[in-house]
Amino acid sequence: MRGTTRKISLPRRFVIDLMRASMEVPFVSLSRPLDVRQLIAARAGVARPPGWAAIFVKAFALVARDEPILRTLYAHWPRPHFYELPRCAAMVAIARVEDGEECILMERVLGGDDMPLAEIDAQLRRAKHAPLDEVGSFRRIKRMCGVPQPLRRLGWWLAGRTGRWHATNFGNYGVTSAAASGGGELHAIGPGPFVLSYGLVRPDHAIEVVIRWDHRVTDAAPIAKTMTRLEQVLNGEISAELRGSRQAEGKPVRAVAK
Repeated sequence: MRGTTRKISLPRRFVIDLMRASMEVPFVSLSRPLDVRQLIAARAGVARPPGWAAIFVKAFALVARDEPILRTLYAHWPRPHFYELPRCAAMVAIARVEDGEECILMERVLGGDDMPLAEIDAQLRRAKHAPLDEVGSFRRIKRMCGVPQPLRRLGWWLAGRTGRWHATNFGNYGVTSAAASGGGELHAIGPGPFVLSYGLVRPDHAIEVVIRWDHRVTDAAPIAKTMTRLEQVLNGEISAELRGSRQAEGKPVRAVAK
């Protein structure tokens, strides 16, 4: 059967390289439905609620602020060791359509625990809709994917083995979801030590969350505790911030006398 040869686009080249770099990570996963009824109520009262990706970026960062293991990655060079980041760096999967092709690119959010939810959401929305050349992370991806394959593979190899380069290029956690396309339990992989994915909100006000992690870094018990803490943060700190923004929206504007 004679088919058609097609050139691999830059976005697909990026995903191919990303999957190659992720294959060496010994991932295991834990999934659990989290009860987010308080968060849903708080989010419903905001005129322009932040997206779920922004919510989980900040929630995980808040948990990781008090749990150094969630900011730790495994590095190979110059000898095997653990590398702890001083603050969180999230890599968020952004679904786009470029030249008629659906693709995924990664936007970096640094220090999400110190950022307002609205600011994180604005950054992710801009990454979703702005031209590629106006988003710093995407310009970097384009430059990287434009070099010959041997050099790309060398760059990915080095980035995945040196603690500081690994933190800069891959962060300590990724956030992704298939909820916008109908949901499902997504077990994604990535070069970083932690990957969080989430599904659709269920009728019982729960949302299925999956955390995949590098088993070299930690075990299942700390991740189970992370799930519990994540549920508390979603219904606590995140809900409180949303209620605070709702009150700010509802404040009357005073007329200024001339």
